[in-house]
Amino acid sequence: MAPHAPCMTSPSLRYAICRSCAARSGAGCSGHPTMRPGRKETLMRRWLALSLLLVGMITAPQEAAAEAPTLVVVLVIDQMRSDYVDRYQHQWSAGLKRLLSEGAWFRRAAYPYLGTVTCAGHATIATGAYPAQHGMILNGWWDREAARQITCTDDAEHATLSYGGPLNGGVSAARLEAATLADEIRAQLPGPNRVVALSLKARSTVMLSGQAADVALWFDDRGSWATSTAYTDHPVPFVKRFIDANPVEADTDLTWTRARPVTDYLFDDDAPFERPGDGWSPAFPHPLGDGSGPSAAFFRRWQKTPLSDVYLGRLAETAVDELSLGQGPGTDYLAIGFSALDKAGHKFGPQSHEVQDLLIGLDATIGSLLERLDRTVGPDRYVVALSADHGVSPIPEAAVSSGLDGGRVQASDIGRRVDAALSRVLGQAAYVARGNYTGLYFNPGVYDRVLANPQALRAVKDTILETPGVWQVFRSDQLDGRFIGDGEVARAVRLSFFPGRSGDMIMVPRPYWIMSRDAATHGTLHAYDQRVPVILLGADIQPGQYLQDATPADIAPTLAFLSGVTLAHPDGRVLVEAIRQDR
Repeated sequence: MAPHAPCMTSPSLRYAICRSCAARSGAGCSGHPTMRPGRKETLMRRWLALSLLLVGMITAPQEAAAEAPTLVVVLVIDQMRSDYVDRYQHQWSAGLKRLLSEGAWFRRAAYPYLGTVTCAGHATIATGAYPAQHGMILNGWWDREAARQITCTDDAEHATLSYGGPLNGGVSAARLEAATLADEIRAQLPGPNRVVALSLKARSTVMLSGQAADVALWFDDRGSWATSTAYTDHPVPFVKRFIDANPVEADTDLTWTRARPVTDYLFDDDAPFERPGDGWSPAFPHPLGDGSGPSAAFFRRWQKTPLSDVYLGRLAETAVDELSLGQGPGTDYLAIGFSALDKAGHKFGPQSHEVQDLLIGLDATIGSLLERLDRTVGPDRYVVALSADHGVSPIPEAAVSSGLDGGRVQASDIGRRVDAALSRVLGQAAYVARGNYTGLYFNPGVYDRVLANPQALRAVKDTILETPGVWQVFRSDQLDGRFIGDGEVARAVRLSFFPGRSGDMIMVPRPYWIMSRDAATHGTLHAYDQRVPVILLGADIQPGQYLQDATPADIAPTLAFLSGVTLAHPDGRVLVEAIRQDR
């Protein structure tokens, strides 16, 4: 066989590769005769190789280092179930459509834990950790030391600053036990690094921003925009100018009507079992005012409409311009929690014209924001992540009408039943301090007494499990650092458990059973609550649909990787399959 073509030296000059057999330096290649060169020839070859290497180092083109984004954008659509994307995307033509067509869409993304609520979801997205680590188990919990219910953002050390009327109470991220991506960007990257977080809900804004922010803003139900002294000592001037120029009260006489013809909407508008409240009927149109001027009911109605999403979008665009977000030497962070879908979804349920219409509006609002970023920042200089903090259940009565098992159960009722059961065993007393939609809290000393008395423990467990709608129950002493099994339910409960904050008895409801008086709610480990979209868009993102397992906890590690930031101990992973390999 004739010798093949001689080896070709690789551009890096690290070794020679034979074109046909890939034998390094021709060793073992029958096409290369083996000769033992003399000393002089060997030295000449070494000098030649060194000369070529030096020339190559000077003249060879260097691979450009990947540029980190100058702006990280996190969009959270409160209560957006993943099946909404499948069901309604044919009606989207702007921002949501662009994210799906130009971004990486993880179709099987889901939260793996039990407490699928707003505070927990936003904290998970922002930190890359689960509630067992970041501590935001629910929107609120029973404070055993203070013997009162607290919210996840309560902080007596700080005051609320209002852009309108007086407000009480303090808010901060003091109870958040993990650093957010925004915190790490500020700590690790050369600045200035600006942080802006906006939402209707304080817990959404606070969790998305973390311990510090240039702008952290939310809307109070009494009609004022607010921030906290944890972030600033005085209202931000450009924010105040925007709010003064665009008062929410100006929308008092408006009416929420459908954005498209009624024939474009699925399901029934005037559907049974919806609970709109605030004087609204189940069907469109929905007037915001009642002729008496701005009222508490008006402000609640306004938050359920596309008008509130548009307001947040316009304010975000103003922040981009006023702070030159993404246009400086540092890495800036912009987060928006769109809350209207959640506020309407609780009242009208997932199969409603209102939910469909809000998504049509969000498509336009997000589209306008992305166009602004294209013009001011540049389409290749920012990265976007979109997700949701949780999904939502079907309306239980609607599930029952379809032949499914479902219903409502109240934690307070379970607490009374447990009190009665323990009174029969331990004597008449008040044993339960508080119940919420995942757990029961006993009064001080009671849980130890229950654990020490097998009859009392059995009475508690039997009473809870005999309650219609309760599926499983777990003891906190089994969850506090101890092994309780590898099943999906046990794992979900563990990931939502935080010692000192979680209840003494953790309850898991059956599918289509809820602990709420709203039409629909969330907070369980069932798929309709856990499954949400995860979508990434940016120059370093490989577009497409991905069927790999993913979770919103993967968002922060992925954005951190793209930004050159290291998270201390994330539970999520970098979504490497969606990152361009040539970056």
